[in-house]
Amino acid sequence: MRFALPVLLLVCAVIATLAAGVRSVPVPEIWHALIAFDPMNPLHIVVRDIRLPRLIAGLAAGASLGVAGSVMQSLTRNPLADPGLMGVNAGAAFTIVLGAFLLGRADGGFIAALSFPGAALASLGVFAIGGGLRGETGPVRLTLAGIALNALLMSLVSAIVLTRTEALEVFRFWAAGSLAQANVRPLLEMSAIAALGAGFALLLAPRLEALALGTGLAKGLGTKPGRIQLGALAVLTLLTGAAVSIAGPIAFLGLMVPPLARRISGHNLRMELLVSALFGATILLLADTAGRLLVAPTEIRVGIMTALIGAPVFIWIARRLRPGALT
Repeated sequence: MRFALPVLLLVCAVIATLAAGVRSVPVPEIWHALIAFDPMNPLHIVVRDIRLPRLIAGLAAGASLGVAGSVMQSLTRNPLADPGLMGVNAGAAFTIVLGAFLLGRADGGFIAALSFPGAALASLGVFAIGGGLRGETGPVRLTLAGIALNALLMSLVSAIVLTRTEALEVFRFWAAGSLAQANVRPLLEMSAIAALGAGFALLLAPRLEALALGTGLAKGLGTKPGRIQLGALAVLTLLTGAAVSIAGPIAFLGLMVPPLARRISGHNLRMELLVSALFGATILLLADTAGRLLVAPTEIRVGIMTALIGAPVFIWIARRLRPGALT
């Protein structure tokens, strides 16, 4: 029963993604497009060639960022942690932009391959700057390190792209995420990597729960905090790298989803991860659909829509924190 509401919301978001847009498609026509595709029917072409890739991209990227947000908040014990705010998205975007301009290639597979070293280096950078190498990590240290690294990397992305006037369209994609180019992305490969990261996150969940009790108590329970933290960083790299290669940098989704998931899952991290995946995909799909409808026939990029929703949520969560909760 706990999954009933998240699953129902996701089903509604999936139908809205396939049906709504500049040209509405009736639900029976969507079904026919999926099981009996007619290449001469323009509605079938809209569903199969435009909205179905967009749906797969939204499911994979949204679920990845939802799970990554739960892992990051559990690792840092900080309800304000998010892969976007902590610089992991920016790290992936930076290596993509840097590699694409240095090597002059922009095909989907090459771009996707560049996202993972950036996400890994950003994760390790935040961990190191936050005092992880000295065993002095803390929620505030990690958050400040992430915010500083995120600002630095996005500034470098802007500096690289603005030196090339023909690259403004590329910059628009990497400055704010979008699902509009989903049909040129390696969706199946990135979805498989995201599923692998989510599987590792589920395996790691009991150890992250032990680590949340404190480093000393976690050691007493027989766990090794350093290995758990490195494992969590590897999970974040897989999930965030896959999401960024599909949809570009999308902030606040990993911040919004975990508090909602905790209201349903309680204090069971494995349950929270599963619900976060469902809510992450749902929110990203609904934000993308709203962005396409608000200013039709053009659209507001989904990265901007999640920022518009996420900024008030960030303020709301920050105001609910008790004094000294993150120290």
